[in-house]
This record gives sequence, structure tokens and C-alpha cells, in this order.
Amino acid sequence: MSILIQASELMSSTGRVVLLDVRWKLGGPPGHDAYLTGHLPGAVFVGLDTELARHGEPRDGRHPLPSVEGLQVAARRWGINDGDTVIAYDDNGNLAAARAWWLLRWAGFDDVRLLDGGLSAWVAAGGALETDDVAPQPGDVTLGGGHAPTIDLDGAASYSGVLLDARAAERYAGETEPVDPKAGHIPGAISAPTTDNLDDKGRFRPADELRRRFEALGIREGADVAAYCGSGVTAAHEVAALAIAGFDAALYPGSWSQWSNHDDRPVTTGTAP
Repeated sequence: MSILIQASELMSSTGRVVLLDVRWKLGGPPGHDAYLTGHLPGAVFVGLDTELARHGEPRDGRHPLPSVEGLQVAARRWGINDGDTVIAYDDNGNLAAARAWWLLRWAGFDDVRLLDGGLSAWVAAGGALETDDVAPQPGDVTLGGGHAPTIDLDGAASYSGVLLDARAAERYAGETEPVDPKAGHIPGAISAPTTDNLDDKGRFRPADELRRRFEALGIREGADVAAYCGSGVTAAHEVAALAIAGFDAALYPGSWSQWSNHDDRPVTTGTAP
């Protein structure tokens, strides 16, 4: 199943498509306000904090996975039916939208893609924007769970494959930590900032470039690979980039926000794993 769709392809699509606007940034401002300034026609706003995650204790991480039941309720609110095509996007290189892409696949919904380049690519291609607050007819989609691989806190501690840290290099090194209680990275993890998956227009780099990037980080065909970030959001983008490159990867949903809230877990600083 394809991971990306280009703006020109979406414009020429004739089938039923459900559009998800997943604008979100760490620390805000609220994405819904930006959505109301202009979104793809028919796109429904998706609340990352409220619909793509559940409330949890700090030891669970900042964005624990939602329950299957909660995700299904949200997906039906978005208007998704079984058999639909779903396109997710945001205004920041799909760093947030990838969370919706990954969650729907984890829930067994395969026909979901990312609009490559997001909102800016749509506008650059001449696409119109609308400012209404879309409330679609509720859908009837049935979701499950566990259809995409994950690792947990203990799995990250004992991981024998390649564990990628998708955060900015300075957070990996422990030079800065804006939100979580400790600075640094999981021992053994390799720095692989997810922003390096994108070109200067916020589009994913070509598959061959991404493959060379990940091979340079030690990833090989058939090897076990997992990714984490601050709270399991941009790590989903890393998983998408790995898939484009031809590598299957697991996600650590708790990520650094969970790991750093457990005093018994070791922390490494500096640029080396």
C-alpha cells in the first residue's frame, strides 16, 4: 500500500477520500485555530492530544496510545467508513500527521496515506482552501489494534536491533531538554533526526536517498529496527520514512517522555550511542 500521495494526484482523485487535518506543534499554539484559517476542502480537524492519544500518568509518556475503542469513536467522528481512502496532512512536513497515519495502520486500516508536503504542497499546486469547521456524517469504520509492531519500556531497554532516536540532535546529546525531566538518550540508541527525512519544501526525500541515509546508520535488509522520539509522534514519521526506504520498523510509543520519567532507567549524553 502506498504511503504518500502527491497534491496533483489528490486533485485528480475521483473516489471517496476522507481528509484529516492534523495540525499540532509541541508547546502550541492550538492547531484548530490554524485549521480555521484555511484547510483543504472537506478536511476534518483531528486533535492529536485528545484523539490520537489518551490521558496517562507521566510514567506512561506524554502521548500514550489511545484505546482501540477511543480511536474508533474518533475515526467515526472523522467520517471514516470501511473501504474509504484516508489522507492525512499538516502544515509542518507531516511530522504530526504521521501519527494519524501510523495509528490507523496499527488499528488495521490500510488505505491511509500522507499528503506529501502537506498544506504548502496543496497550495503550491493551486489547491483551494476553506475556513469552515467541517463536521462530516459519522462513519462506521471498525478498527482493531496491534497491526503495526511496537516495543515497550522494557523492550527499549533490551532492544537488540537498531534503535533510532528521531529527536533533534541537541536533545539526543542532552544539550537541551525543553519538556521532559531528563536530558539525553536511551543507551545504545542512534541519533536520526526525523527532519533529515525531508527536503527544503517539507516533502519526503526520494526512496533511494532515504535508503542510503538509513543504511549509513547501520540498517540492513531484514534487520530489526525501532524508533522513538519525545512522545511517539515524530517517531511515527521516522517509521513512515523507513517504510518508504523499504524497511519495516517498530514504534516505541512511550518514547523519551516515558523513559525519562523512570528513575531506574539509565541515560546517556553526548553524540555517541
